[in-house]
Amino acid sequence: MELKEIKNRIPKETFEALEKAGISRLTPGQEKAVKAGLLEGKSLLVCTPTASGKTLIAELIGTKNIVEGKGKTIYIVPLKALANEKYNDFKKRYGHFLRIALSIGDLDSADPYLANFDFIVCTAEKLDSLIRHHSPWLNYVKTVIVDEVHLLNDAGRGPTLEILLTIIKKLLKNVQIIALSATIGNPEELAEWLEAKLVQDEWRPVKLHKGIYFDGKIEFE
Repeated sequence: MELKEIKNRIPKETFEALEKAGISRLTPGQEKAVKAGLLEGKSLLVCTPTASGKTLIAELIGTKNIVEGKGKTIYIVPLKALANEKYNDFKKRYGHFLRIALSIGDLDSADPYLANFDFIVCTAEKLDSLIRHHSPWLNYVKTVIVDEVHLLNDAGRGPTLEILLTIIKKLLKNVQIIALSATIGNPEELAEWLEAKLVQDEWRPVKLHKGIYFDGKIEFE
């Protein structure tokens, strides 16, 4: 699917930013997400390989909902380093028309300044803290993106993320959740729990070859 095919369904600013970044065609996973109702407000669980374009799926709907005045976007990541990386990427691509913020600091702060921003990148622990502080701007969130959602199964971070998503679904009745992962063992079950449509695809930019390494040689299947 060519990007121009959805030109009239996404903000002009988003389309121009993606064109400037050299993106002219959607990957198979991105096309499936669009056909599954991404741009119509459907919650999705996207399971596609690493580097297959999952982040762009989130960008399309996150920026669309902001520009159309539907509400703020929160992008949840598991690590501070990843949060910084995503913040810098989004700031570079969309900073000229969106107010983008990074919130990964003091867990004992409500960060009221975030009320002035549209697109907020944070860790699950930080968002949990913001909810516990009853930050009023949370009521204006329309899109919640969960990167590496398979960490729900992680003994350390999993419980926080699970409770966080449960609270979000109760707190924000019309929220659109976009969950992203390359590896999930039970995608159908997770999609049902999230009340989301499941989008799966095996396309990857570089073909993956499996083999066995022994005694200095690799024998491919």
